[in-house]
Amino acid sequence: MNDFDAIIIGGGHNGLVCGAYLARRGAKVCVLERKAQVGGAVVTEELWPGYRVSPASYLMALLQPKVMLDLDLKRHGLEVIAQTPTFQPLEGDASFTFWHDPERLKSEFAKFSRKDADAYAGYVEFMKTAGEKVRALLFQAPINPTSASLPKLLELARFGWRNRAVLDQLYDIYDLLTLSAYDFLGRWFESDEVKSVLGFYASAAGGTMSMKTPGSAYILLRGFLRDNTTAAGGPGIIRGGMGSISQAILRAGSEYGMQARCNAQVEEILVENNRAVGVRLAGGETLRARAIISNAPAKLTFQQLLRDTPLPEAFRQEVARIRDRSTSYKVHLALNGLPRFRLFDPERMGYDYPTLVKIGPSIDYIERAFDCSKYGEFARNPCLAVLTPSALDDTLAPAGHHVMSIFGSHAPYRLKTGDWTDADRQALYECTIATLETHAPGIRAQILHGQIKVAPDFEREFFLPGGHVHHGELSADQIFFKRPAKGFADYRTPVNALFMCGASTHPGGGVTGVPGHNAAAVVAKFLGNSNSKG
Repeated sequence: MNDFDAIIIGGGHNGLVCGAYLARRGAKVCVLERKAQVGGAVVTEELWPGYRVSPASYLMALLQPKVMLDLDLKRHGLEVIAQTPTFQPLEGDASFTFWHDPERLKSEFAKFSRKDADAYAGYVEFMKTAGEKVRALLFQAPINPTSASLPKLLELARFGWRNRAVLDQLYDIYDLLTLSAYDFLGRWFESDEVKSVLGFYASAAGGTMSMKTPGSAYILLRGFLRDNTTAAGGPGIIRGGMGSISQAILRAGSEYGMQARCNAQVEEILVENNRAVGVRLAGGETLRARAIISNAPAKLTFQQLLRDTPLPEAFRQEVARIRDRSTSYKVHLALNGLPRFRLFDPERMGYDYPTLVKIGPSIDYIERAFDCSKYGEFARNPCLAVLTPSALDDTLAPAGHHVMSIFGSHAPYRLKTGDWTDADRQALYECTIATLETHAPGIRAQILHGQIKVAPDFEREFFLPGGHVHHGELSADQIFFKRPAKGFADYRTPVNALFMCGASTHPGGGVTGVPGHNAAAVVAKFLGNSNSKG
């Protein structure tokens, strides 16, 4: 007798999305989360009394409107606060403001190049078109293009016809997948200041690449993969921290009958005759279901939870080869006031405070930071994305106080001197604060508490191999029909009745909800076709 129709391993946001969609279809679902609260890397924690931070993911930029609207997340408490324009100091006394108004934004580009100011509208239109076409692929289970069976060939033909609009722009999309961000932006812009502003995240997206790394242009496209014109609204800061996303999804799923158990660590996926039939929890309790769905990373799923289950050797090797060594780190600060950035003038700008400040003053600066990580060192002058969510959300800190979350780049998973020590962490923390101090003079005196986490800390705390928030690099060799492994990109696995729904699967990481949505459709079809009602 089965306890459930579906058991989901891992209560991260994709696991919750998958469970909510399945429960919405009438399935009896249980989500198992090893920690004391659901959310995985999409949580809010009170690090110090009264100061609440988002320890891993920190900004809602990609949560898909379809998921938000299908699950009615606003009704379940999700509130998105629009950001103020992003601010980026550049070399000397120059700076760039990402104005929401197109004309003001154009004038910002014109400070560096009139040609670039004129080119920007064409660039955005090009990226929007490419983004719309790639967005259509997000909600489709990737096919296996190498299968020669007649049914698979017919499926491939249907896929090609359904996505023929993508084929119209195939060469452009291929360029985005293979070119460096620097070279791709060079097709549009002449100013290195403009390139550094637009290409910042290509070198600061959590992986081991720079603006000049082939394939990094794909990161530029990610900002165009969300339609911000729907009733779901645009991106922004989540009131109450990123954990509010997970809690809203949990409430939506619970309304349909989804169960969620915390402090329930899965130690093994139970397999009988190459069919997943249940799980064994720490402590020995077993639960059975018609379908088992892993929201855990591929390496954790196949190397630990299925360690005694025979799997095709080629598949095991491919999973083992997933590149997932992150170079990102995070610093959280509790502050006794709101810092002021040297080049930001509220009166001149017309708004009080830049909630997001990007520190990467030039291409050379960004490349030098990346070079340090290549050789097993952390950057003494790191690239930083500095978010002060409490400037807009007064639920995160005591009155008059603030929290700041800094997403840093280019601190290697392992140093050339060996594993990270507390002294190494403190040295990186000091470099980060010193860098911040050059742009926000006096901030050091405002710090009440501080915390730093590097990639091995994220690996340990969030069960992320390599500490990679995306479960692996988002590169041409690790996306779409090769994610997580060739032949198994459709959310199925070599084990019958075992599925995957996390960031290891298409379309990858970021708080999108898409892997969970897509996996739910595949599992629902399996449950509908299954005769093992158990």
